Amino acid sequence: MKAIRELVESCLGKSMKSASPLSGGDIAEVIKILLTTGLEVVVKRSRPGTVSTTRIEARMLEYLAQESALPVPKVLHVDDQNLLLEFIAGAGPINTGVEANAADHIARLHGVTGNHFGFDEDTVIGPLRQPNPPATSWCAFFRDQRLLFMAEIALKANRLDRATFDRIQRFAGELGNFIDEPEAPALLHGDLWGGNVIANNGKVAAFIDPAIYFGHPEMDLAFATLFGSFGDSFFRAYNEQRPIEPGFFEVRRGIYNLWPLLVHVRLFGGDYLAQVKSILSRLGY
Repeated sequence: MKAIRELVESCLGKSMKSASPLSGGDIAEVIKILLTTGLEVVVKRSRPGTVSTTRIEARMLEYLAQESALPVPKVLHVDDQNLLLEFIAGAGPINTGVEANAADHIARLHGVTGNHFGFDEDTVIGPLRQPNPPATSWCAFFRDQRLLFMAEIALKANRLDRATFDRIQRFAGELGNFIDEPEAPALLHGDLWGGNVIANNGKVAAFIDPAIYFGHPEMDLAFATLFGSFGDSFFRAYNEQRPIEPGFFEVRRGIYNLWPLLVHVRLFGGDYLAQVKSILSRLGY
């Protein structure tokens, strides 16, 4: 804790009064700091022996703050091992009001467009690298840099069996039969589930832990259905601003959720692999 105190006081020029751990510290140690001034900040500190993601997380948050209106925590300091952020208080659950407000924010985020799919550097999703080489084809980008990339990583880590990998490869070879190109590459949050939304009194106070890149807006929408994160109120509000094309819920939602599910297969295995197999079966593979 001495190192944390020295870091906070040297970076902010204010004395630390107390510190308490926060949840969500699988990748890094997450600590809420109360300063003697009454201000609260968050320190994310890379765990020993892990690959630090502090600088890329800071880059993603700063990019969202500069290029969009999405509410995100302000970056106060970053170095190779530490990230200091403003603390955003949460109060209350993700109810229908929060869902509608989140939809408004995400619809506006998707209105920020780029010249190509990907990003100007690789980002991360959780602790895993998320490759973002520039591409002009969404189908090719999703196939190569999301679906096949993570399947290969999971296979090498012995989290994915060869038979399922082969099924993914067969499906990937015919991906163009299932998905279309969007009007333009849209800026995505990239890890849009309830655990990354801080709600406060019926509104979204902040979105945290992004995994940004420019892609198809339906990637965020599909992710939002995982883990029971968002329901009808979110999708009705989003659809009023950016109409959702037919077939998303029936077919493409499952296709795009293969990406986060494969991320979870690589990290945790277990039931996530069964979900991947189920989606492939529904698609006829």
